[in-house]
Amino acid sequence: MILIVDDAPENIISLKKVLEKNGFEVDTASSGEEALKKILKKSYVLIILDVQMPGMDGFEVAETISGYSRAKETAIIFLSAASSNVNLITRGYSSGGLDYISKPVDMNILLLKVKTFYRIYEQSRALNEMQKALRAEIEFRKEAERKKDEFISIASHELKTPMTSIKGYIQLLERSLDKNDIETIRTRLHKVQNQVEKLNVLIADLLDISKIESGKLKFNKKYFPFDHLLDHILEIMQQSNPQIKLVKKGNAGGNVYADEMRIEQVIINFMTNAIKYAPDTEEIHISSMIREDEIYFSVRDFGMGMPEEHQQKIFDKFYRIEETSERFQGLGIGLYICQEIIERHGGTVGVNSTPGEGSEFYFTIPVNPEKEKNQ
Repeated sequence: MILIVDDAPENIISLKKVLEKNGFEVDTASSGEEALKKILKKSYVLIILDVQMPGMDGFEVAETISGYSRAKETAIIFLSAASSNVNLITRGYSSGGLDYISKPVDMNILLLKVKTFYRIYEQSRALNEMQKALRAEIEFRKEAERKKDEFISIASHELKTPMTSIKGYIQLLERSLDKNDIETIRTRLHKVQNQVEKLNVLIADLLDISKIESGKLKFNKKYFPFDHLLDHILEIMQQSNPQIKLVKKGNAGGNVYADEMRIEQVIINFMTNAIKYAPDTEEIHISSMIREDEIYFSVRDFGMGMPEEHQQKIFDKFYRIEETSERFQGLGIGLYICQEIIERHGGTVGVNSTPGEGSEFYFTIPVNPEKEKNQ
C-alpha cells in the first residue's frame, strides 16, 4: 500500500487517482501528524511525502518514521516545489528519503519510480523469505545432526549393555558347566535369552528406522480379527509380566484391514512402555472399541505421567525425556516407528497424560480403508 501525505487536497486527489488507475492501493493523510498515526497502525511499501506542510513538515515526519520498527523497510519519495534548493534536497536524503520529485509532478516519472520501488520491494521481500527459509533449514540440519550424533552415542551404549550382559552370563555358564549345576545353568540361560531378546528389539528398531528413512518400510495388509491378535498379545505379555495385572476393556469385534505384524508391533510397544515407565503400578488397562468406521485402541498406565511439553514431542524421532533417560533404557525411536506405522495405515496416534497420575497412549486406524477409498 502507498501512503500519500500532502496538505493540499487537490494534490492528494490527482496522485491518488493516477496511482489507483494503475492498480496500486492508496491511503492518504493531510498532515504529518495524521501520517504518523497511520504508520503506527499500518504497514506501507512506499510513502509519497510532501516536504512543505504546516506544523510538522516532511523532513520531521521522515526522521520520526526512521525510529519506527514497522516502517524501517518503507521507501520515502519527497515532493517539493523548491527543487532548486540544494539544502532541502540534501536534508531530504539525510532524513531517510530515497528519492525526490519536483512539483508540479510529472505523473509518468512518478509512475516509473513507484513501479521501480515496488519491484525492489518485492525482490527484497523474496530475498528475506529465502534468507529466513535458509536460516531455518540450517538450524534444522544442525539440530538433526546433533540428534543423530546423540542417537549414535545412545545406540552404541544401549547395544553394548545387553552384549556385556550376554558375555558375562556365558562366562558364568562355563563355570556352572564345570560344576554340572543344572538349575543354575537353566537360570543363566534364561537370563541370556532375555538379553538376546533385548538386543533383537534394539536391532529391529534400528532396521525399521533405516527402512523409514529410505522409504522401504513395507506393509502386507490383509483382513484379520483384531480381538484375536490382542488376546494373543495379552496372553504372552501377562505370562512375561506376572507382577502386573493386564485389564482388558471392550472389544473391537470383526476384522480390520491392516498389516497384522506391524499392528502387533505397535501394541507391544505401547504395552511394554506402560510396564517399563510405571514400575510401581499394579494394573495396566488395555482398551479397544469401534468408533464410527475406525478402531480405537489405548493402553493406560498409572505411573509417573508427563507434562504437556513432553506430550507434544514424545513421538518425535530420537526424543527422550531427560528425567527418565538415565533411569530407563531405550533409543527414543520406538514411538516414532509406531507413529509411522499407524499413519501409513491412515490412522492417528496420541497421548493423554497427567504428571503423577499416568499416561494413556492410543491409536486409531480405519476398519476398512479400501472401502473408504472407493467411495
